Amino acid sequence: MTRIIAGLAGSIHLTPPAKSTRPTADRIRESIFNRLENWEAIPGARVLDLYAGTGALGLEALSRGAASVVLVDSNKSAAGVCRANVDLVGKSLLKQGAEFDAIVIPQDAKAYAHHAGESAGGFESAEFDLVFIDPPYDVTNHEIETILQYLKPALHEEFTVLVERSSRTDEPTWPEGYRMESRKDYGDTSVFWLVEPE
Repeated sequence: MTRIIAGLAGSIHLTPPAKSTRPTADRIRESIFNRLENWEAIPGARVLDLYAGTGALGLEALSRGAASVVLVDSNKSAAGVCRANVDLVGKSLLKQGAEFDAIVIPQDAKAYAHHAGESAGGFESAEFDLVFIDPPYDVTNHEIETILQYLKPALHEEFTVLVERSSRTDEPTWPEGYRMESRKDYGDTSVFWLVEPE
């Protein structure tokens, strides 16, 4: 059972994922968010969760102090699960007097990234500080690379992008404008941490 691990909505059990969805395991999410909190990357962050599935990554960030989250998934069942989980987490946050800003967009991740990148007009109007990209394992590296290229204009200067892939898949080629800060393997899952080049 997927749950929110910590923060104002901590311990809430989320709606189970659609059959086509592969949610990030709680132990991996906990490791990811411990590091993000050490980086002080969550408070006030505007978050994008592509291939959102249950929305667990984006909603975990919201529970821990992110300002807003956009959950994107083209699968209708997954989008429905995301909406149900937005309602669950939203009620918990509002009950505790916290602000709540979350939206679910039932759209292809590449199409959304393309639109976001075209709409961004420089640093002042850039949209996102923290991005999660956790696609199904059959999504190609080429698609991931294309999404990153499209998305770059919509990222703030000090962004953090996390990409999850199968550890059996070749590492993607990171587009210009990204630097792989580190890679962490958890069994069958690899998590790549991307930041602005120095």
